[in-house]
Amino acid sequence: MNRQQHLSTAQSIATHLEQMILDGTLTPEKKIPSERQLSARLGVSRTIVREALHELHGRGMIETRHGKGSFVSCAVPSVDEDSALMLAFSGNARTLYDLFEVREQLEGQAAELAAERATEQDQYKIRKAFEAMEAADPLTNAELDHAFHRAIVEASHNPVLVHVLSSLKGLMLNSVQASVANLNHRRAFKQQIDKHHRQIYHAVISRQAHWARKAAMAHVRHVSDSLRQIEEKEQHLIRQALEQPLNTAPSADVCTPVQ
Repeated sequence: MNRQQHLSTAQSIATHLEQMILDGTLTPEKKIPSERQLSARLGVSRTIVREALHELHGRGMIETRHGKGSFVSCAVPSVDEDSALMLAFSGNARTLYDLFEVREQLEGQAAELAAERATEQDQYKIRKAFEAMEAADPLTNAELDHAFHRAIVEASHNPVLVHVLSSLKGLMLNSVQASVANLNHRRAFKQQIDKHHRQIYHAVISRQAHWARKAAMAHVRHVSDSLRQIEEKEQHLIRQALEQPLNTAPSADVCTPVQ
């Protein structure tokens, strides 16, 4: 293969991977298969694969992490949790309810689209996320709760929606943590939350799009209304998750600004 053919093949691979990012097959922070894996799948040399990845990196489509590989960049980079803006939002009492207003609309849309568009692989991921959430300790399952909702968002196959919600991951997870801390130890509230989760799950899996949207929106609205009710009655709401940065290293699916 001469140099011109080499570059043409690398360009074709780069274009193929770019299309997978644009159509949502490769979601934000998704790890790109290794050079060895791509070489075997596509039947080309690792040199050509490396050239294709280098082109995508140069265009800001992917980012490379030393020792970990290449990952899809976020179209809407998240704000640093320690930034003045994020700290101001986190310290604002109304931020929690603002987040639920956003979640109600966007997650309702995501659930409807997921019911219509989810592949068999998407449904498998949603099922595993739901089962993991159901089996976990309800007082410490915020990460798994968030992962269930994220699996549905990714199954929407709307990359703009996926990127927008990924950029808000820190705040979204904090809102789930606040829900878990305030509601999951209260039997009546937890029973309703579990009921909503089951409705969302079954609606998406059975491809009932309208029901999926209604169930997702009702769930978020119930959590928001319940927290307001508790705050008004008790004059207190556990907000540690909103007032303090998470004491964990960024996970593999936390969006970081493209350099």
